[in-house]
Amino acid sequence: MLFALGLLSCQSRPKVLTEKNNKMEKVNFKSEGLNIVGNLYYPSNYEKGTAYRAIIVVGSWTTVKEQMAGLYAEKFAKKGFVTLAFDFRNYGESEGEPRFWENPTMKVQDIKNAVTYLQTLPEINSEKIGTFAVCAGAMYSLIAAAEDSRIKAVVTAASWLQDEEAVKMFYGGEEGVKSKIEAARKAKTTFAKDGVVEYIETISTSNPGAAMYGPYDYYLNPERGAIKQWSNDKFAVMSWEDWLTLNPMPYASKLNVPTLMIHSNGCVLPQYTKIFYEKIATADKHLEWVETNLESPMQQFNFYDQDHEVNLAVQKGTEWFNKKL
Repeated sequence: MLFALGLLSCQSRPKVLTEKNNKMEKVNFKSEGLNIVGNLYYPSNYEKGTAYRAIIVVGSWTTVKEQMAGLYAEKFAKKGFVTLAFDFRNYGESEGEPRFWENPTMKVQDIKNAVTYLQTLPEINSEKIGTFAVCAGAMYSLIAAAEDSRIKAVVTAASWLQDEEAVKMFYGGEEGVKSKIEAARKAKTTFAKDGVVEYIETISTSNPGAAMYGPYDYYLNPERGAIKQWSNDKFAVMSWEDWLTLNPMPYASKLNVPTLMIHSNGCVLPQYTKIFYEKIATADKHLEWVETNLESPMQQFNFYDQDHEVNLAVQKGTEWFNKKL
């Protein structure tokens, strides 16, 4: 995953207020020529003329800014940071085709371009920008931080970190992974030739061929993550190749910024977070291991929106950013 920085441009930013009285404004910036739409959150005591520390907040795969990214962005803003949650290209309000194409290379680049955008804002201290990420967003933000020295501190919660062996455990073994990659390549060929995108369900409790198969309440419950802005029925089949061949593990040895990882045995692939943490290049790192009686991966979803886990992550993350940014 090697990326070149893109040129950004800011468009109009109409200000609105959230229900919780944090100042928030919708913003636009460019990533590789595409318009990216985000929500920029300000501290409630925001003062014009002050340059604030900033946090880019990233959610799990396939998600939009109104899900976990927005929740955490709003909470970190209450702690005194300016925070940005945005829709990656191909998702939500942002541009990009095909829609619902989970492309890690593009997502890492979008994070870098979000840094470039924040550095254009007078209310941001351009030397004090960090990232906070949940689940698969941890892979994208860790890779971005390993490659982009402008990111000065990283915090992850319930990180999804994988390699070739890990994806076999979740996606049907060697044959299952192989068949999905073959399907992705065929889907890419079809799109390139005919402009037709092949989709499967994003989540299902009855179709094992869905991108996520199981009774995962967060993605099924309209009171949690099954919101109207997110698609539960469109996952681009071409995504499989990009997703299943992603291996973030080698980037640990390239990561030289202060890094806090929050995880538990109740989250997904706990051993992978431990392995990645041990290989992080910098000594300025900490692994916060949360005690739980929940079996893996059930606490994973709690870090998406449940008060106990979210508030813990915000507390630990705030302490880290206060020291490192």
